[in-house]
Amino acid sequence: MEVALIGASGNVGSRILTELLNRGHQVTGIVRHPEKLLRHDRLVAKQGDINDEAELATLLAGHDAIISAVKFLSANPQSLIGAVKKAGVKRLLVVGGAGSLEVSRGVQLVDSADFPSAYKPEALAGRDFLNLLRGEHQLDWTFLSPSALFVPGERTGKFCLGTDRLLVNTKGDSKISFEDYAIALVDELETPRHSRQRFTIGYC
Repeated sequence: MEVALIGASGNVGSRILTELLNRGHQVTGIVRHPEKLLRHDRLVAKQGDINDEAELATLLAGHDAIISAVKFLSANPQSLIGAVKKAGVKRLLVVGGAGSLEVSRGVQLVDSADFPSAYKPEALAGRDFLNLLRGEHQLDWTFLSPSALFVPGERTGKFCLGTDRLLVNTKGDSKISFEDYAIALVDELETPRHSRQRFTIGYC
């Protein structure tokens, strides 16, 4: 596929980029500093401002799908969604957050008593983005939430998928690596199973 990856040089974005290239996709990496991206014959690096809707729409045009791997506090969600629509691209996959996942009936992780205050603004912005997408009927969107602990690690290919509930393993841990997350996101790109839905990933 022809895929535009916004935030291709970040912690998660760089793993998604590697996964896309290893599977044979053609990628346009949209970043602030194109020189930070690796060189590859199926990668075109483009400098872009994700909050400049008109400029971003121009960069996104002509792709089969868009993946957004940028921090929620760095992006205006209305502007990003607007750029995807103006570009005429129907599919949008978003690297989500864990904060909006439920930990008990009616209680989301971000609202739990022990949620770290330092991460709360980003988590709340992620929840707002998801709620905006849930009212979006023009785009074929997917929002993939990681587990609570989202860190560099190994590409194992062994994980579980869920929907709106935080995944916790038998040891009481909620964790996923950037590398395994990238597998699940590109799997969804290639074989859509969560159209206009949020899903989540974690170790069993």
